[in-house]
Amino acid sequence: MRTTTGLALAAAAWMAATPAAAAWHQATSRHFVVYADAAEREVRATAVRLERFDAAMRRLHQVPAEPAQPANRVTVYVVNGGPSAIERLYGAGGRYVGGFYLPRSTGSVAFTPRRMGTGGNDLTADIVLFHEYAHHFLLGNYAGAYPAWFSEGYAEFVSTTTFEKDGSVMLGRAAQHRAAGLFGTARLPAEAMFAPAGRPLDDRQRELLYGRGWLLTHMCLTNAARRTQFSAYLHALNDGRPSLDAARAAFGDLKTLDRDLDTYLGRSLQAFRIPVPTPPDADIAVRPLDPGERALIDLRIVSERGVDRAAGQALFARAAPIAARFPADAGAQGWFAEMAFDAGRDAEAEGAADRAIAADPRSAQALLYKARVHMRRAAEAKNPAAWKEARSWIIRANRLAPDEAEPLVLYHASFVAAGETPTRSAAAGLFRAMELVPQDPDLRFTVARQALVDGRADDARLALRPLAYDPHAGADNLAMQLLRLLGGGDTGPALARMDQPPPPK
Repeated sequence: MRTTTGLALAAAAWMAATPAAAAWHQATSRHFVVYADAAEREVRATAVRLERFDAAMRRLHQVPAEPAQPANRVTVYVVNGGPSAIERLYGAGGRYVGGFYLPRSTGSVAFTPRRMGTGGNDLTADIVLFHEYAHHFLLGNYAGAYPAWFSEGYAEFVSTTTFEKDGSVMLGRAAQHRAAGLFGTARLPAEAMFAPAGRPLDDRQRELLYGRGWLLTHMCLTNAARRTQFSAYLHALNDGRPSLDAARAAFGDLKTLDRDLDTYLGRSLQAFRIPVPTPPDADIAVRPLDPGERALIDLRIVSERGVDRAAGQALFARAAPIAARFPADAGAQGWFAEMAFDAGRDAEAEGAADRAIAADPRSAQALLYKARVHMRRAAEAKNPAAWKEARSWIIRANRLAPDEAEPLVLYHASFVAAGETPTRSAAAGLFRAMELVPQDPDLRFTVARQALVDGRADDARLALRPLAYDPHAGADNLAMQLLRLLGGGDTGPALARMDQPPPPK
């Protein structure tokens, strides 16, 4: 994701700055797994707030509460320190990053600081965390394309959620932390907000997009007439109409919309009061980390953030002597298997996976890292029998957790890596994985390619549409290019474009 040097330096800076682990606990609830270096009651309280936040959004949008879905829980790491610790963990480009979220079929993760700074901008750790989870919620429950201003504006809209003494939850309070951008002299006109996806914004415009996007989102969600206009805009956008044309057809003259937004900003803004009960204690399981996990947790956070080979080797060197002290700790050995694999140390990765499986035969992570080791060996040996061995470990993991996305994705990938046509069951499993974790952009691209191979243009569009309007995508947005190539329904040109090698970096 970054240059080798950038990630290696980021990992080194993080590891040098983190203190030894202390009272770490894990809280597991319906939608979250929370890790924090805090007392049990504090970690439980964080999980309770997150579950009530999720429930409030569901009630606001009339989204039913589905059964617990372990495949799509978000793992939240409450990082010791303030925003500077998050910036170090993020690495290159992380200046001013107060928290971040990574959607992945292997398990989506979010990183939030234990505390925020004292800059007086009203930004709290909860605002950062709620903003990041809002992206996960939106992507998981609505499959359409959303413009950047709404994607970020909606996350800002719900980020200011508060929990009242009467037991209710307030959604949509004023985003005081965006006041400087909203009331400053600079403006981001509506025409720029509705500009075609991929048109680059400069740093100042991007900052203004958050505040102005929040304001327009607030107006659309709290005013019935504007809500109807917004719905018409989204329908037109998802039917393939250009964003500016769809906006003018739905909202009318965009300069008039700008003036209406300025007027709206001066009003007393409505918020939603939603009664949301506190989940029972039995619905949230809290445990202290095992000794090996506690010893490795700081390195685990770096590993979860993502490393390249150079950073992975540095991480492995730090982790190896620690993991050696806890050979029977299934969690620690599973984490170490991942670190060893990322460092290219396959023998050590398989050994750690074997120890984790011996301690806990139901460790899906260990089973899948053993599969990854065998896949890498099979690719080097070009031996069909070796691929069968690798897939046997994936199948074991899938049988233990049939509704987990990761084994399904890895099973399909094993055929692609072997240069073989994926079986019908492998292709079906891939589509099922996207149902389970629709937030993962890499998975969506993989599903889109499989759909193109199968000649299923509509399924390819469905997978690509949210990616085409990704607010962080650049001007060379591949998903948007593919959607344009699919305009006539012929999958051939889009597949040829997808299979072109990437340009040199």
